[in-house]
Amino acid sequence: MRRDFLKGAVLGAVLLALPGLAHAAEWKPQRPVEMVIMAGQGGGADRLARAIQTMIQKNDLSNMPFLPVNKGGGSGAEALRYLKDKAGDPHVIMATLNSYYTTPLLTPIGVDIAEFVPVARLAVDDFVLWVNADSDIKTLDQYVAAVKKQGRGFKMGGTGTNQEDSLVTAMVERAFKVQHTYVPFQGGGEVAKALLGNHVQASVNNPSEAMQFYKAGKVRPLAVFSEKRLPELPDVPTMRELGHELVYTMQRSFVLPPGTPKEVQAYYVDLFRKVDQHPEWVKYAQNMSLTRDFLAGPELQEAFLRERQQHQDLLATMTASAAN
Repeated sequence: MRRDFLKGAVLGAVLLALPGLAHAAEWKPQRPVEMVIMAGQGGGADRLARAIQTMIQKNDLSNMPFLPVNKGGGSGAEALRYLKDKAGDPHVIMATLNSYYTTPLLTPIGVDIAEFVPVARLAVDDFVLWVNADSDIKTLDQYVAAVKKQGRGFKMGGTGTNQEDSLVTAMVERAFKVQHTYVPFQGGGEVAKALLGNHVQASVNNPSEAMQFYKAGKVRPLAVFSEKRLPELPDVPTMRELGHELVYTMQRSFVLPPGTPKEVQAYYVDLFRKVDQHPEWVKYAQNMSLTRDFLAGPELQEAFLRERQQHQDLLATMTASAAN
């Protein structure tokens, strides 16, 4: 018995000598976790974050609840600045999308995403060119002809300005030498409703933002901006299949404020790894045509910085094209 006591004492001394390891095993949230969403309600980022929050709570994956809070103002600038100002707070986490790259590049908010602490990328999301199901437009060629005929009278709905939807729209305009009137909304949910109400004539919503309306026969997909056809839209061709090199995807990730301790980061990485492997998430991703693509740690930060540079190059190209 004395020998066991001595072994326990030695083990305790070792753990005390390695406080990082001890804390990594012990740290858990001490209060509800604020899940900041850098987009408005109803869009793809909002739907995904709230679905994950529900999975975490329903399956007791965390000892504390996650509380979703939308901060989509300024194309996500509100959320980015908020997260920076929460430096070191272990009870704040943010759901990101591609405006994570573009907004700090375009808006002087004093945010460098290299300072944020990466948690996990769960999936990448695609873009689809949609029209109202009542529209006479049934093919991409018919779409291009209609936009050329109406010119600026043809309205494209999208989330924010200089965000993902507007970048995809600019890619379409450059590829087909057409121009739309781009109408920005707070979130993908509002865009979908605007298309249903014929307030805009097209959108490039993510599948998750329009899938319920597609299944109800209210919207029509013309083409997808992905490497290959989507499982939930098997009859819809890719832009590449139609002869156009237009590919663009959206990352679905989570990050922590600057200065978050490593043991806190480790807790959240482990949590989202559990989410990634959970059958509910696997089914959700399949139903929403999300491509599961888990990435964490230094590899995720490298991906963030690489994609930031790609978006910076894309924005520069779009600006030069518009000037000409």
